Amino acid sequence: MLDDFFIRALVAGIGIAIVAGPLGCFVVWRRMAYFGDTMAHSALLGVALSLLMDLNLMVSVFIVASAVSLLLLFLQKRGALSTDALLGILSHSALSIGLVIVAFMTWVRIDLVGFLFGDILAVSEADIDIIWGGGILVILALVYLWRPLLASTVNPELAEAEGLKPERARLLFMLLMALVIAIAMKIVGILLITSLLIIPAATARRFATSPEIMAVLASLIGALAVAGGLFGSLHWDTPSGPSIVVAALALFVLSLLPVGRRLDRASPSSPGGNR
Repeated sequence: MLDDFFIRALVAGIGIAIVAGPLGCFVVWRRMAYFGDTMAHSALLGVALSLLMDLNLMVSVFIVASAVSLLLLFLQKRGALSTDALLGILSHSALSIGLVIVAFMTWVRIDLVGFLFGDILAVSEADIDIIWGGGILVILALVYLWRPLLASTVNPELAEAEGLKPERARLLFMLLMALVIAIAMKIVGILLITSLLIIPAATARRFATSPEIMAVLASLIGALAVAGGLFGSLHWDTPSGPSIVVAALALFVLSLLPVGRRLDRASPSSPGGNR
């Protein structure tokens, strides 16, 4: 018989996987994996400010991640440096500033390992409410933004000509990423959030025949990775967060085998197709 804490962890993890799947698809299509890392690294700065200013943890992480996104957009418009250089500066700066602030707070005992790698087994019923409530909002927002986001992913100029406002869609997408990272931090930790976004989406891309199918498959694969990782963690007494990512990696490796390749491939020009 499974304990209540394990059931809560399973429900919370699946909730994160369902939301991370469609978001991860856009991360893969837009080649924004490094942006995901930057957002995740900024979460530690949000944690530090939360402890320093006695703010709600998720709210603080969301504010910092959103601020980093807005700063990135501002610096991109200045055109002084390439996007990857800006992401590198923002990513490592936010992480380092967070660690320095934490080091100065000698009066506070902080479990950095828990923040870095997550502690899904400590999820409470209140956390589950936040995860599923926030997840529903994110999914609804993605449904609303799906067409402009997809159009701007394929051809930003054409999307602009059709009046779909790709820049606004991109900004809202970044804010959704910030929200998911704030919610997911407790599940898999700062260093592993990007993996949960990217690996299931990359696995789903092997089988998807359309963008919509890829988004659904990414959520299902992510949920399967959560379940497999948690049961593996329970059986082998391994860390739960990294175990989830290892399970996701195992599914990706299996998808690379010839027997796992889909028969009907999407067009190479489609976001759901292989390139």
